[in-house]
Amino acid sequence: MIDLYGLARPFVFRFDAETAHGLTIKALATGLAPHCSTPNDPRLAVRLWDLDFPNPVGVAAGLDKNAEAPDGLLRLGFGAVEVGTVTPRPQAGNPKPRLFRLVDDRAVINRFGFNNEGHAGMRARLERRRGRGGLVGVNIGANKDSDDRIADYVAGVRAFADLASWFTVNVSSPNTPGLRDLQARDQLAELLARVLAARDEIAAGGARRVPVLLKIAPDMVDAGLADVAEVALETEIDGLVVSNTTLDRKGLTDAAKAKEAGGMSGRPLFHRSTVVLARLRRLVGPDLPIVGVGGIDSGETAFEKIAAGANLIQVYSGLVYEGPVLVEKILRHLSARLTRDGLPSLAAVRGSKTDIWAARDPDRPE
Repeated sequence: MIDLYGLARPFVFRFDAETAHGLTIKALATGLAPHCSTPNDPRLAVRLWDLDFPNPVGVAAGLDKNAEAPDGLLRLGFGAVEVGTVTPRPQAGNPKPRLFRLVDDRAVINRFGFNNEGHAGMRARLERRRGRGGLVGVNIGANKDSDDRIADYVAGVRAFADLASWFTVNVSSPNTPGLRDLQARDQLAELLARVLAARDEIAAGGARRVPVLLKIAPDMVDAGLADVAEVALETEIDGLVVSNTTLDRKGLTDAAKAKEAGGMSGRPLFHRSTVVLARLRRLVGPDLPIVGVGGIDSGETAFEKIAAGANLIQVYSGLVYEGPVLVEKILRHLSARLTRDGLPSLAAVRGSKTDIWAARDPDRPE
């Protein structure tokens, strides 16, 4: 893939961030985006659950909220795409402006608030691509005004069980008031029990048993991480996604935009999210799959996330600054590292630096 984004970025950045986001999705949906020219390296393939990921690099939820462009994203070279977050009923989200670039920090702040077209809109799009192949997970959430938020997650499982490669239960967005309360031990246990029961009920009828993952916040203290780990192991959830955006603003140089409410992602999130990932890896052991998200904008950061304990990784904000060629850069770097170090696959890298990362202070990037 020819990297033209460096030339186009000044033009793209003339638009406000949300307008540019929308134009990007439209370009991907209409096939105007470039295609990956690098074949997948079999050493980078990952098998999890009953799924074969051609490579470990996926798209995080939030980029394609309504499943408008999963095929365009897959053509860029991603091994998988996660769409959503989707709620049962459509909702407009928070007032605009609600997406901000912090260019000098290579960061993004958003307070979208689960703006999406609802289950029906997403289901119609995923129905239309049925049979095309490619791994597409569905990130499920709850409506802001729901009387029973756990019921909203159960409804998400029932709505997409025949279409989703996997589910991600998103209780970690900071932009829906009270949502992160569902990360507390008792509420989390009830949530996962009801979601998994719905999944298993559907599977008992002969359908596929869709993996269910839990996405957590990077702002949890160690006691909270221990609770998450215990509940994850007790409920036998299929995996964790670490992490969502952060409310932390330490180290940002754009003081004006740093005051904007919402979750921060991008390069400043890398250290904190990777420390949290490594600490959770130590808590849950080597076998529970973990998807690493947060601050991945290069081959080096992708490698470190895997070395900290991630089975798969996802990117989003890095694409804002690096463009679509980012996925190829990551894949080439990972292949080169395996060749340089004489390693047969990423499995030999995974977790090799868990203890190093877990020992670091999440508040003090090194």
